[in-house]
Amino acid sequence: MKYFQKYNRLMLLTVLFFGFGQAVEAQKLPKKAEVKFTVYGNCGMCEKRIENALDVKGITFSDWDRNTKEVFIKYNPRIISEDELHKLIAGVGHDTDKAKADTTIYSKLPGCCLYRENPNTHSD
Repeated sequence: MKYFQKYNRLMLLTVLFFGFGQAVEAQKLPKKAEVKFTVYGNCGMCEKRIENALDVKGITFSDWDRNTKEVFIKYNPRIISEDELHKLIAGVGHDTDKAKADTTIYSKLPGCCLYRENPNTHSD
C-alpha cells in the first residue's frame, strides 16, 4: 500500500512538473514581431529623429512615412515591448497614440517640426 502511495505522489509530481513546463513554454513571446502605428511629425528632420530613436537593441527595422504619419517597425518582443517603442519616440519629442512627448522636449524641436502648431507636411 505504501508503495502505491509513493508511486502516486511521484506520478502527480511528474505530471505537475511537465504540465508547468508546457505552460511556461506556451507563454514565451515570439522572437519577431511587426507593428505599425501613428507618429506625429512634419518633415525629413522628424523622420530622421524618429528613426534614430528606434536604433536600439531589439529593433531590426524602422521606417516612418511623413505622408501617412505611420511608422513601421520590426522588432524582437523578447527584448523590447511595444509600449517601449512608443516611449522611445515620445522621448525625442514626437507624440504617438499611446505616448505623448514631454512639452519641454517638444518645444526644443526646430520650428518646422512643431507638428502640434503646424500639422501640415512639407517637403525638404
